[in-house]
Amino acid sequence: MQPEQRKALESKAHWVRCKVLEMAAHAKSGHISSAFSQTELLVALYHGRLMNFDPKNPRWEKRDRFILSKGQGGIGLYPVLADQGFFPSSELDNFAGRDSLLGVHAEHHVPGMEILSGSLGHGLPVATGIAQIGLVKKQPWLVICLLGDGELAEGSNWEAALYAGSKSLSNLVCIVDRNGGGVIGYSDRVEFPCDGPRMNPLDKKFEAFGFEVRTINGHDFGEIFTAFGDIRHRQHKKPLMIIANTHKGKGASIMEDKRLWHYRVPAGNDLAVTCQDLGLKSLPIGGKRVKAEQGE
Repeated sequence: MQPEQRKALESKAHWVRCKVLEMAAHAKSGHISSAFSQTELLVALYHGRLMNFDPKNPRWEKRDRFILSKGQGGIGLYPVLADQGFFPSSELDNFAGRDSLLGVHAEHHVPGMEILSGSLGHGLPVATGIAQIGLVKKQPWLVICLLGDGELAEGSNWEAALYAGSKSLSNLVCIVDRNGGGVIGYSDRVEFPCDGPRMNPLDKKFEAFGFEVRTINGHDFGEIFTAFGDIRHRQHKKPLMIIANTHKGKGASIMEDKRLWHYRVPAGNDLAVTCQDLGLKSLPIGGKRVKAEQGE
C-alpha cells in the first residue's frame, strides 16, 4: 500500500467517525461504539474499492453482495454509502428521525443495503444462501458478510458455517469484527474477565467448519488490503473467514473497550471529551454548532 493511499483512507476513516458522532448526538440514538470498531473495514471495502459496486445502480447484477450482519452498525455504514453516492448526504442529517430513510438498524430499502439485519445471527445464513446461488449460476461476484463477534453466540451462524464449508462456497468472504465486547459480556480478552461466551480458539473453530482463516488487525489498512489481495483468485476452494481484531469504540477514550457504551450516546462532558478525542472544536447538531468544551 502506498503511503498516500493509506493517508487518504485514514483521513476518510476519521471523517466517518466524526459523522457518526454527529448523527448520533443529533438523534440521541445509535450504536456508536459498534460503528467505531468497524470503520476501517468499511472504508477499505468501499473507499479502497475492494468490492465491485455501482452507486448509480445499487442493484447492478455484477455487484459484489455486501451483507452487514451486525445491523446495529448501520450508523457507521450510512456515511460511507452516502459519500460513495448511493443516496444524498442530506439524508444523514435525519438519521433515525421522522420519515427518515435511515433507521438505527440497517434496512434493505436503503440503497446499497442488501437485507434487513436488525436481528442478529441472520446475516451469515442469508449470505450463505446468496453465495450458493452465485455458484450454481456461475456468477463472478462475491458475497462479503461482516459479522459481530457477539452474534456468533447464535447457533444459526454455526449451522450456516457448517453448510458453507461442506459446500465449498469459495465465493463467500466473511469478516468478524472481533472487538470482544458484546453487550452480553466480554469474550476472550486478556485485559478483561471473560463473562460472556467463550469464542477461542475462533480460528480453529472456523477451520474445523471448512473455512480458510486469516487473522488481522482490523484497524490497519495495510493488513486489511493484504488479507483481501487475492480474494478473486484464491487457491483454496473454501469460504474465507477474516478475523479482524478491533477495539469497540476505537478512537473515543470514554468508549474504547467498554461494553456499557454499546447503547449509550454521549452528552455534556462525555460528548465534549469525545469531540476532543476526534480533534473537533465543535459539532453541528440540529443546525447549531456545539462547542467541544467541557461543561457546555
